[in-house]
Amino acid sequence: MVDTHCHLDSEVFATDLDLVLSEAQAVGVDHFIIPGADPQDGSRAIELAQRYQNVFFASGVHPYHLDTFDLDSLFANQNHPKCVAIGECGLDYFRLPIEGIEEYKKRQRECFVMQIELAIKVDKPLILHVREASAEVFEILKQYPNARGVFHCFNADKILLELSDRFYYGIGGVLTFKNAKRLVEVLPLIPQDRILLETDAPYLTPHPFRGERNEPKYIPLIVSKMSEILGIPVEKIQKLCNQNTQELFNLFL
Repeated sequence: MVDTHCHLDSEVFATDLDLVLSEAQAVGVDHFIIPGADPQDGSRAIELAQRYQNVFFASGVHPYHLDTFDLDSLFANQNHPKCVAIGECGLDYFRLPIEGIEEYKKRQRECFVMQIELAIKVDKPLILHVREASAEVFEILKQYPNARGVFHCFNADKILLELSDRFYYGIGGVLTFKNAKRLVEVLPLIPQDRILLETDAPYLTPHPFRGERNEPKYIPLIVSKMSEILGIPVEKIQKLCNQNTQELFNLFL
């Protein structure tokens, strides 16, 4: 299996990453994609991708890191042979400044659009971060019919399912939460050839380990819950998600 979204470059993994990876591999999670968030930390992701054969990375800027946005740096990093995507990028209106809200939103949109255009230019998928901004993201993506990618930590907004002809949907530990009613209801509506597995480690740890550090080794908990909801055997879900991952990110598993 593949953890398509795990922040292995986070400082919380600095002292025991070898153990984290070996424990994941012991339960069948043997490939990992590190999303880009802050360009200032990008060198760490590249370093890990070069050190570990089964680790890949994306080059991007999270909406919360507008101040470090550098398109030239993103373009340079995407040339690396282990860079498989652009992102995570998108819009996040969950935490807004007290003043200058519209200017802040405008800056987010500008950075998002530049990353969409970069992804199209270099023919790589986008890793999208969308929070409290689904309708606006939908309208922007409609203007770029050649854009493709994955909605990381899919928020279960049905409007985004209208883009399933070219976008995938990352499902993580949130699916196991007791308050994930909407995602549980929407999951069967996602085309099965558009589902990806992710943890967002070290965040969003699945039940019953909420409150602890999330790790790729918990992917099987997500698969098990998905199997329960969809009524599909675990083995079939694993195979489907591997095929989907390979098709989107051009990984040969």
